[in-house]
Amino acid sequence: MTGTQTDHMPAATAPKNAPDNRPATGPALATGPVTGTAPAAGTVTGVPAPDARAVVEEFLSRVGAGDPERIAELFAEQVDWMIADNPAVPWVRPRPTRADVAAHFRELAAGVEPTAPRGRPLEALVVEGDEAVVTGNLAGRVRATGKEFVSPFALRLTVERGLVVRYHLYEDGVAVAAACAPDDEDRAPGSASASPSATS
Repeated sequence: MTGTQTDHMPAATAPKNAPDNRPATGPALATGPVTGTAPAAGTVTGVPAPDARAVVEEFLSRVGAGDPERIAELFAEQVDWMIADNPAVPWVRPRPTRADVAAHFRELAAGVEPTAPRGRPLEALVVEGDEAVVTGNLAGRVRATGKEFVSPFALRLTVERGLVVRYHLYEDGVAVAAACAPDDEDRAPGSASASPSATS
């Protein structure tokens, strides 16, 4: 995502989850380290793990604030990360760990200046159990080329024990790649636009 603002959260569209009864293995959103005897099932230091909706809403808030380290804190140590391969886009590559997630959002911020999208940045947030889907529109200006892109997006997030374990982003990769391409790569060799104009 390009770091679009998330000031206007969509209304709730699914009931909040019941507390997760599996043992916690990560820091979740609870404060303090896990110490002493094992906490009750579904808790970290006695605090219930937040449900998927709370985690996703916090994720969107942190993306809007543009703090890569705090975004990454919401992810598990190992992440099922998927953005379609796009060799023209320098920040798109596998990101299987929490540290990689922080690096992704740092590189994204360094590479893209967010701009106002066409349509609402966030259109829907749907949560069912541990699964969430966010849809909306993103836009940005690639700093290296000065070119802008716009794209609708859909983001699938899976939350387990208060941490994001799956991040699958679907966007218009062609538009993003075109914005990353220098001017001399925009035109295919031999195309009319690549050849000198008859009037030049």
